[in-house]
Order: sequence, then C-alpha cells, then structure tokens
Amino acid sequence: MQFPRTFVIVCSALLLCSSLTYGQKASPPAPIAMTPTPTPAPAPAPEYVNLTYLLSVAGPFHTFLNYLESTKVIDTFQNQANNSEQGITIFIPKDSSFKGLKKPTLSNLSNDQLKSLVLFHALPKYYALADFSELSAKGPATTLAGGQYTLNFTDNSGTVRLDSGWSKTKVTSAVHSTDPVAIYQVDKVLLPEAIFGTDIPPVPAPAPAPDISPAADSRSADSKEGGSSSKSLPSSSSSCRIVELSLSVWSQLVLAVFGGLVLLF
Repeated sequence: MQFPRTFVIVCSALLLCSSLTYGQKASPPAPIAMTPTPTPAPAPAPEYVNLTYLLSVAGPFHTFLNYLESTKVIDTFQNQANNSEQGITIFIPKDSSFKGLKKPTLSNLSNDQLKSLVLFHALPKYYALADFSELSAKGPATTLAGGQYTLNFTDNSGTVRLDSGWSKTKVTSAVHSTDPVAIYQVDKVLLPEAIFGTDIPPVPAPAPAPDISPAADSRSADSKEGGSSSKSLPSSSSSCRIVELSLSVWSQLVLAVFGGLVLLF
C-alpha cells in the first residue's frame, strides 16, 4: 500500500506542475508601457493693440480720432483689429488735412454719411507696404464702409498712391505696421464718390507763363531808334547853319580886304 500511495502523490505533483507551466505559456503577454507624446504649445495670441492710445500719441491725428470716437467707429476698428483673423489697415489723415478742406465740407453730412466716411478710411485686412503692389493689380478694394465704398491703389516704385475719386493722395509714412494692425499716414482726407457724387471739380490749370514776343520788341526798338534819329536831326541842322554863317563871315572879310587893296593901288 505504501508504493501506490507514493505513486499517486508523485503523479499528482507532476500533473500540478504541468498545468501551472501550461497556464503560464497560454497567458497573454503584459502590455508594453507607451510614452505619452507631448502636446505642442499653442501659438501665442497677437498682442492687443489699443488704437485710441496709439493714435493719440503717434502723431497729429486728433481730428480723425475725434471723428472715430463721436461716430463709435473706433469700436468697429478695435474689434476688427483684435477679434478677427484678417486684421485691419487704416489710413489716417493729419489734422492739417481737415483744415485744408474747403469744398465740400464735412459739416453738411448726416450722421450716417459721416460714419461711412470714417469707415471708408480702413480695409478689413492687414496689408504690409509690400502687399500693395499685388493689391493694385486686383482693381478697386472694398473698405469697411461697404461694397460701393472702394479705393484704387497704385504702387509706383514703392510709393503707394490712393484714389477715391474726389481725393488723390499717397502714403507718406507708416505709423504702425505689425500684424494684425497696419496704420499709414496720408496727406488728404479720403472723400468717397458714394457720398459726394461723381461731379468732381476739375483741377485748376496752372497759370500761363508770360508771353514774350520778339516782334513787339523789335518794333519798340525800331521806334526807339526812330525817335533817337529824329532827335538827332535838329543837332545836325544847327551845325550846318553854324558852318554857313562862318563861311559868310569869312567871305565878307575877304571882300573887305580885297576892296581895301584896290583903293590903295
């Protein structure tokens, strides 16, 4: 009985070991730990541009800034500058540009017309100076005032010129040009045809140069010469009279001397 019992114990141990070994081979491999990929940092947001502060310290733009604030267009410009992907381009006339306005004047405009005129000074996109060459080839550009308020641009060797119909001006300097805001100084107020019409007053012609006629000079010279010759005639006639008088005196003396000699002989 001892041998069968020992045989059963040995067989049970072998069966247990084989089952454990089979279970280890059949179990799936442990998952490999994955290193997490770092998430790229978001692009920095563009710097906020305070247009009111910038225009108040950048130059003599107080008149235009007053129009921006009185018409509430400054809020439109500010929102386009900092809350849009396109950005904004603004053309700022100097204070002296408003003083030079004689006809037409802005005082006769309604509130809506004045607001459209101020919006007419901005494009709903950021344009660097180098971009105006391509923009000029595309034709009229729509401003923030709407579809009928357009500007024409020409780029002549880096000089950017603007034509609104009533106003022809050029960019004289860059006040601020960092995406998304570009501000350029111009020397005239942009007057749109949509407000003032197409009856544009003609540019006054330059004063004609004085006409100098050689023929007139020659006639005057001839008249002067004639006058001088006529003045010289009396002097020549008087000299002739003096010569004749002296000859008559000598002839009388000769006759007197001759007569005296005759009496003596």
